[in-house]
Amino acid sequence: MIAVGRRPLKTPSALPGFAATMTATLVALAVVVLAPLAALLLKASTLGFGGVVEVALQPRVLASLRVTFGMAIAAALVDLVFGLCVAWTLTRYAFPGRRLLDAMVDLPFALPTAVAGIALSTLYAPNGWLGAVLAKVGVKVAYTPWGILVALVFVGLPFVVRTVEPIIATLEREQEEASATLGATRLSTLWRVVIPELTPALLTGVALAFARGVGEYGSVIFIAGNVPYLSEITPLLIVVKLEEYDYAGATALAAIMLAIAFVMLLAINAAQSWTRRSLVHV
Repeated sequence: MIAVGRRPLKTPSALPGFAATMTATLVALAVVVLAPLAALLLKASTLGFGGVVEVALQPRVLASLRVTFGMAIAAALVDLVFGLCVAWTLTRYAFPGRRLLDAMVDLPFALPTAVAGIALSTLYAPNGWLGAVLAKVGVKVAYTPWGILVALVFVGLPFVVRTVEPIIATLEREQEEASATLGATRLSTLWRVVIPELTPALLTGVALAFARGVGEYGSVIFIAGNVPYLSEITPLLIVVKLEEYDYAGATALAAIMLAIAFVMLLAINAAQSWTRRSLVHV
């Protein structure tokens, strides 16, 4: 018989209790994340708030920030569209070479960024395979801001694909079939049935691709041309300041990037949370 009033026995956990796991979590975050960020902010604070603002308002810095964040946002949106298409194809269809294509999606994860930059610049250079074709129609990609966009799309695509794939695999096809039987077109079914279910995962993938694009360096400097006020990214400008022994200016610029990226990621996460709550209420 089961004793009345007694609390049921809890299934023992494979991991230690809350105190041990929370302590390990806080220690890991403090050492890996908080300590470097604190050192960065502490070094930047030597300039004072006015000094940081002065660094931020320099024309070359403003131009690099515009290029860095503008291209990161544009690349994340491109990855959103093509990443959804790739994830849908890999999840919903069986075709020859599917496993090979699936493995190729992870190539930007494993490929060193410098190698990716050299490969892209060789491919899109005016005398490259694709660059020569584009040059005939008056389009130049390598050594222009378009080259930055290509590089960031390349490194950010896997984040969207791998984030959306598991959600697509769990979607019930009965909902799509019911929508079709009610007379909805494919586009209407996609927009009203599929996209709402995928929106939180899509926002997560976009946030990851954006974050990767903001901090990308190796694959960009080889194809960007690095022309000040035109195709110079902020990470490169930080390296330039370090080479000039302007450590305070470099850390101030890094702190500015950190603040802008944090605010934008916070906005994306807020939109993601709002979307999930809306889906629950629906």
